[in-house]
Amino acid sequence: MTTTDVRADLYPSRVADRPTITERLDPVVHGDSSGPLDPEVLAGYEDDGFVVLPGFLGGERLAALNDEVDRLAADEALAEKPQAIVEPDSRALRSIFEVHRLEGVFRDLVHDPYLVGVARQLLGSDVYVHQSRVNLKPGFRGREFYWHSDFETWHTEDGMPRMRAVSCSVTLTDNHPWNGPLLLVAGSHGWYVTCVGATPDRNFEQSLRRQEIGVPDDESLSELVRRGSIRHAVGPAGTVVFFECNAMHGSNGNITPQPRRNVFFVYNSVENALEAPFAAPGPRPEYIASRDFTPVPV
Repeated sequence: MTTTDVRADLYPSRVADRPTITERLDPVVHGDSSGPLDPEVLAGYEDDGFVVLPGFLGGERLAALNDEVDRLAADEALAEKPQAIVEPDSRALRSIFEVHRLEGVFRDLVHDPYLVGVARQLLGSDVYVHQSRVNLKPGFRGREFYWHSDFETWHTEDGMPRMRAVSCSVTLTDNHPWNGPLLLVAGSHGWYVTCVGATPDRNFEQSLRRQEIGVPDDESLSELVRRGSIRHAVGPAGTVVFFECNAMHGSNGNITPQPRRNVFFVYNSVENALEAPFAAPGPRPEYIASRDFTPVPV
């Protein structure tokens, strides 16, 4: 943030020479008990920062989503577009961004009444899609995603002002403890870890392949784990995981023969629309951080 920027930055990061851990200033659940999640599940989300719900989808719908991922992964023209992110040390596909704008099964999924209903219940308002992507972690060589809080990046690089967004990950393959599933630090969403190091220009070109700016220091991460515990979000294909935007998370590499692929949506409150970045030279591209704040239809 420049010296002429008079906005209130409630979550400054990447501006000091030492990291800090401070309490979050926003509610975890912004809505009420009315919605798809029952009070017990809602309380678990509020305490842990995430909830794992098996059996969300299956059958023909799950098969159609996997067929579409196969089609996209084989599309040579798509591989040359910026939405396609490859592994840092190979040409293997790591992520495909902006899938919610594709006509067909992914667009239908992001509009699913259950997913949108949960997002509205958690965020207490209409929601729009801040980001979408498919994450592929193939067998044998799928690389790790290092520990990070999404909100720290969305705040500093995208201009998301408050902690009022939720991530939704739908497993398209079985996620086992051994094939690089999502790892979360339970309770970490209650604390904001600031990071050290200024954001380079066009940092996203590197960070989406291997994140080095905006990751927690070892001592802060150890303290979060001491206060909480590391859990893995596992389940059969068709499981959905909702996790809070400030939850510390990551995943190990996959050296097993069993691939892991998930589709990932971020719902943000329309009352939490993006502003100018708080600690970056300029905003990230539209395909990474949407500035179309049109509510997802109910």
